[in-house]
Amino acid sequence: MRFPPLTYATVVASLCLVSCGVSAFGPPHTRSSIVTGPLVSTHTAPRQSFPRRISPIKATVAALHDETLAPGIEAIDSSLPSLAPLFQELRTLPYFRLYSCDMLASCEYIPQELFECYTESCEIYPVDDEEVPADIKQSDFDEHEFELDGWARWDMPSDDYYDTEQFPEDFTGYDGSDIWNFIHNRIGFHDEAVEGDEYDADNWKADFNKAVSGLHAMVSAQVVRGMAEKIESGEGLDPSSPWTDPRAEYDRRLGPQGETPEAVENLYFGMMLLLSAVKAARERLLEDCDNGKIGDDQAVEILRPILAHPLLDEPSIEAASRRLRTHASQDVNNLWEARMRTRDLMRVMNCVQCNKCRFHGKISTLGLSTALQLVVGHRGTGCDVSKIHRVELAALVVTMGKFSRGIELCLSAQ
Repeated sequence: MRFPPLTYATVVASLCLVSCGVSAFGPPHTRSSIVTGPLVSTHTAPRQSFPRRISPIKATVAALHDETLAPGIEAIDSSLPSLAPLFQELRTLPYFRLYSCDMLASCEYIPQELFECYTESCEIYPVDDEEVPADIKQSDFDEHEFELDGWARWDMPSDDYYDTEQFPEDFTGYDGSDIWNFIHNRIGFHDEAVEGDEYDADNWKADFNKAVSGLHAMVSAQVVRGMAEKIESGEGLDPSSPWTDPRAEYDRRLGPQGETPEAVENLYFGMMLLLSAVKAARERLLEDCDNGKIGDDQAVEILRPILAHPLLDEPSIEAASRRLRTHASQDVNNLWEARMRTRDLMRVMNCVQCNKCRFHGKISTLGLSTALQLVVGHRGTGCDVSKIHRVELAALVVTMGKFSRGIELCLSAQ
């Protein structure tokens, strides 16, 4: 995507989290906050936990903090032209596009003034009941269970299903800075284990921060893409919006001189975790193909190329999961802190008052938490993939597609 030749503007708005790329979840933060993406860098005095790569990666000119990621990043870059297009077709399949979400759940974390988004871009509506395959609905009802110490806690299934193809990611201009503030200050890790470098300290808590930062970077890329697409289509942006220049927004959110110079590196870190998780779930997904859960033969033929893609078997993409598992195995008795935080990350999405943002935010956070579940599990060694639910598998693969698009945007911006 080529950015329109707009002038660089000083943008002081808060930033965006949910994967629709619209809500501005938080202004630049102080040292006390987790930087989950394009916010103020916490690297004021980083510890040299990982070697620094002087030569830049293609998607950014920022120095690479963890050099062990470099081969995996190069493998992703070379594979994206053949991998990324597969996700667009995948999202047409009911298995991967239909989710039963509670869009009326109350915010339980922060007091809020009621915000009514009256624009069409904010709102979503459930699909007609007959559009939801009976086996998907039955599977979601049968698989739903309460796990006290699970990695995620998805909404109770109901008859209301929402469609990502009917309501794709979009730029709506919703400001959710209060939610970002809460995530940064209350969900992220800031204790002595990550003191000096909240992304690359020699501890699983830094790995957690880095993964959530990658999620934020992915959404920031979607924000910029959404802005540019509106301009290119002739629709334009609301002149009263604090975001009017996609190039300036890219530089601020994802650029090497922006508020988080490591944003793009963390985006790749998250992508590697998702790739490792999809590889771990591959046999389960293939079983679902064989038993008809994915859909008919045509649907299966859409998924199989993704599962057979050489990138999933590329050893270098295991760098992120290997780093996380190594750290987690050294502190298994405290991994409950990560599981608690992913559950909170999921539930804080109920505080998002743009329904499209809430919908995509829930899918993306579920995808990330499923990746962590498959990579780490309860003891640092992963989990039984047979226990992963349909909705978790769907969110995992779709979120990997979202990350691939985010990386494409970063590559095209150079």
